[in-house]
Amino acid sequence: MLKIDKLTKRYPTGDLALNAVELEIPKGQVVALIGPSGAGKSTLIRCINRLVQPTSGQAILNGVNITALGSGALRSARRKMGMIFQEYALVERLTVMENVLSGRLGYVGFWRSFLRKYSQEDIDEAFRLLDRVGLLAMADKRADELSGGQRQRVGIARALIQNPDLLLVDEPTASLDPKTSRQIMRLICELCAERELAAIINIHDVALAKMFVQRVIGLKLGELQFDGSPDQLTPEVLTRIYGEEDWEATIEKVDDEEAEDEAVL
Repeated sequence: MLKIDKLTKRYPTGDLALNAVELEIPKGQVVALIGPSGAGKSTLIRCINRLVQPTSGQAILNGVNITALGSGALRSARRKMGMIFQEYALVERLTVMENVLSGRLGYVGFWRSFLRKYSQEDIDEAFRLLDRVGLLAMADKRADELSGGQRQRVGIARALIQNPDLLLVDEPTASLDPKTSRQIMRLICELCAERELAAIINIHDVALAKMFVQRVIGLKLGELQFDGSPDQLTPEVLTRIYGEEDWEATIEKVDDEEAEDEAVL
């Protein structure tokens, strides 16, 4: 379980990106993090794994206070937090297989990682994951030969080969077309269900959040504005988070796309 206790981030400029955020996420729950640009969504995710150093408060994963760890212990703790990036963060000149296996770097020594020498067990698991995300036939392709959706699938496999307890997902559909966006969100949610894996997905698309996740958290100016089920995201709640908009049209879009997906399935 992840527990966030009064997590606060104030930048040297004086800007308050997070203001005493508190929440708990149990094992296996997939949460969408929504809010306008500058709400603190990416900052929250990056404070949890300490890519950004919080000013105060705690992030506790399975009883370990991540925010209090020194550099060595933090490297070990990060093994249990898989990160999926908006811009994929793949090494373009490496193959799909090599990019997936790079998720094991935290578990191998310096020289083995430098020489990219992995155990047969790791290689077998990489093949299984590539098969699961639909890229087995592309294992030997270079990353720069892939489409955006394919790159994101490599990023998902790379995060999962860490065998994490928590997935931190930063705008996984930002650069994708609507159909591929739904496929990627569905894949992430299915994999989390299969592995009883908790996930926080930072996402701008409210319709996608409503379609796929079990719980939605809304941030505005670094403060928690909403925490509930997708069904509770009424036009009034969305106005409180984002401001005035035709939210009825957004809700209609969700219903239409869910019906379209069910017809295809």
